[in-house]
Amino acid sequence: MSTLDLGLIGNCCFGALVDPYARIVWCCLPRFDGEPVFDALLRGDQDEAVAAGGSFAIELGGAVKAEQRYVPNTPVLVTRITADDGAAIEITDFAPRFKRHDRMFRPTTIVRHVRPVAGLPRIRIRISPSFGWGSAEPQVTRGSNHIRWVGPSQTVRLTTDAVPSYILDQTWFLLDAPVSMLLGADESLTDSIPETARVFFDDTVRYWRDWTRSLNIPFEWQDEVIRSAITLKLCTFEETGAVIAAMTTSIPEAPNSQRNWDYRYCWLRDAYFVVHTLNRLSATRTLEHYLRYIQNIVAKTAEGAVLQPLYSITLDDRIEERIVDTLPGYRGMGPVRVGNAAYLQVQHDVFGSVILAVAQSFFDTRLTRMGDEALYRQLARLGRVAVERFDVPDAGIWELRTRASVHTFSALMCWAAADRLARIATVLGLDDEAADWRAHAETMHARICDEAWSDELGGFSATFGGQDLDASLLLIHELGFLKGDDPRYVGTVEAIEKGLKRGNHVFRYDAPDDFGTPEVAFTVCTFWFIEALAAIGRKDEARQMFEEILACRNSLGLLSEDVDPVTGELWGNFPQTYSMVGLIKCAMRLSRPWEDVV
Repeated sequence: MSTLDLGLIGNCCFGALVDPYARIVWCCLPRFDGEPVFDALLRGDQDEAVAAGGSFAIELGGAVKAEQRYVPNTPVLVTRITADDGAAIEITDFAPRFKRHDRMFRPTTIVRHVRPVAGLPRIRIRISPSFGWGSAEPQVTRGSNHIRWVGPSQTVRLTTDAVPSYILDQTWFLLDAPVSMLLGADESLTDSIPETARVFFDDTVRYWRDWTRSLNIPFEWQDEVIRSAITLKLCTFEETGAVIAAMTTSIPEAPNSQRNWDYRYCWLRDAYFVVHTLNRLSATRTLEHYLRYIQNIVAKTAEGAVLQPLYSITLDDRIEERIVDTLPGYRGMGPVRVGNAAYLQVQHDVFGSVILAVAQSFFDTRLTRMGDEALYRQLARLGRVAVERFDVPDAGIWELRTRASVHTFSALMCWAAADRLARIATVLGLDDEAADWRAHAETMHARICDEAWSDELGGFSATFGGQDLDASLLLIHELGFLKGDDPRYVGTVEAIEKGLKRGNHVFRYDAPDDFGTPEVAFTVCTFWFIEALAAIGRKDEARQMFEEILACRNSLGLLSEDVDPVTGELWGNFPQTYSMVGLIKCAMRLSRPWEDVV
């Protein structure tokens, strides 16, 4: 049965998901939002899907056990598979990424290295690329050391020192020496295959270890934070600076729920959380790349216009949503959606998301390019729209498709936009403008406190004048709207605890939506609640809850969007940047300080 016990490899250009037996079951090329070349993850039962196609499998005869690990502080994945007769192989998977000729070298290439480690292993290599979302069979051609799969829109080439005929015929053969395989764009390899694979491995490991060495990590939970940080980095599209929400499309939020969405795009809200978190770890280059992306978005947005909640990773406005009927979906739980109609929605929190994401650039002197008055003027355009629309109904953070309200979180983020613009104007010496932004922020603050407060709940409600709960309001303290010991914030946390907490998990909301009543917990909301517990002085409870949520990660330390509060099973698109952000932030808040232990 398909599960989300998957490993992620990638290089900030594309990513691939590898199952516990080293089968690549998901990979979109040439970039995150491209067509899947390996799509077994969405072909129903995973074992049957691999047999049918849409995967890259390296099989060991008589396999009975598999163990996986990452090379420490890298996204290089190692799988050891053992057979019933004791024979064993080790498969190393990665996507090259390192500096070459003063540029970042990140080819559209997967490197797979297979070596015998015990006995006389017999293996079979089965590569079955798929095109057109499972609708087109490729034409196959071959050379002396390569195989090409030619599809309608792209060609994939495998260059290898294995016997091509064995691969094409799916023949079992003795692995008596290491084999290297490079799969990617239709480009010839002129250098030695094993030497190229070795150099790529050494340089990629060196790059990632240098990158993680520069992180400002907490004393406790170091491995968990490093793995999460690498995952966030892998979800950035370095070419443009965009940040995707997840690598996949259409993994349902809950079984047979129809809540199947395509997350391979850049949500401005999600990107803010990612950039903000990596900044706290001192990985500031992602902010610099994202700043370029945001400036392009703002530049193409007309004066006074409303930002979309999401854009493509190459700045496209239109992300038309359609259903693919050629793939049955994860465990057969379709539909499989390509594109996301949420781009048509109005979500007013995006103004605050953009301004909060780039605000650090005006204060952080480590950055190569700091924020200046020209950037401030671009942000001020967004701020003026935020002031005008902060109390206008929208779809809200949870992207409700059939109704609009004045959502408290959206109003809160519009307040944050004005609040940060006041700070930015101050540091730029624009005192009159700073005073104007401060006045707008104070007006919005007062309105939110008056119109979003619910005496019945004893806390802030999801909407102005409403009585429903919303876990996003756990962020009131983090955004600086209220202090952690403010009775109104404490009351909100306690109301959410009473109404949305199920065991050790927290739901986004509990009111019925477009698809009924939610069935699973939204993982980042659980992390928000843990941070909120710490903020109101319940740190021991927060630490205990954090440890229990860490146990929900898959075997390689990754998280999806949702967790079943009863079974602990992962659901939703994977790996989810929101969830990895929440893990890092909780660890940083809850960890003992370095000064106390060294």
